[in-house]
Amino acid sequence: MNHTAMIIIGFSIIFVANTLGSGLVYLFKGEISQKLNTILLGFAAGVMIAASIWSLLIPAIDQSSGMGKFSVVPVAIGFLLGGGFLLLLDKIIPHFHSGLNEEEGIKNSLGKSTKLFLAVMIHNIPEGLAVGFAFGAASAAGTDAAYISALGLAIGIAIQNFPEGAAVSLPIKNATSSRSKAFLYGTASGAVEPIAAIAGYFLTAFLTLAQPWFLSFAAGAMIFVVAEDLIPDSKIMDYPHLGAMGVMSGFVIMMILEIVLG
Repeated sequence: MNHTAMIIIGFSIIFVANTLGSGLVYLFKGEISQKLNTILLGFAAGVMIAASIWSLLIPAIDQSSGMGKFSVVPVAIGFLLGGGFLLLLDKIIPHFHSGLNEEEGIKNSLGKSTKLFLAVMIHNIPEGLAVGFAFGAASAAGTDAAYISALGLAIGIAIQNFPEGAAVSLPIKNATSSRSKAFLYGTASGAVEPIAAIAGYFLTAFLTLAQPWFLSFAAGAMIFVVAEDLIPDSKIMDYPHLGAMGVMSGFVIMMILEIVLG
């Protein structure tokens, strides 16, 4: 498989998986059970934590190692900037957290379904950026191993996008009383991922000196999503064992992908 094909596949599967997950709204008659929701969101959290470490932070640390004692600067500051970026989006974009039953962002008159959609869209931006940054770094390196590692990250994100798509579209269905609207909202929210991936790819491919900053930025943004959205929305405190097993399962699968493909 050539490098261009890997990029196309990587950018496509994260969207396709989200769409397929959103399509599960047609299979569920009622709401998803809280136990299953805890497992699914815990699994997604585990994948994102592992991806942040293995596919983003460790490569960022390796790439900045030539800076000597200052090598920690781009990794630490980039990580914090990623979290700060998501915090800024939270403050600006109006959205609704279904798990916490609360609204954030600028006051407005948007409907609940739109706010749920915007919440998921914010969530998906760092995932797309992470995939784009990984492929951009691979393009700069030009090696098969780098491209395969980036593809492994995309596969991991796609795996967690499938259950996450279901966990997202079902609350929208309850808000709109329409499976078709819920599916369309879920699919549209996933469309931001390949868009963010393309932007991340070109930034990283051409600004090679900034790669450690970009990679750690994506890691910080993803960890922010895990701490601020996935864990609270999973209500892991109600089912701590199920949530913990979901997190560990997602982490192990992503770790295996990185070791095998990386």
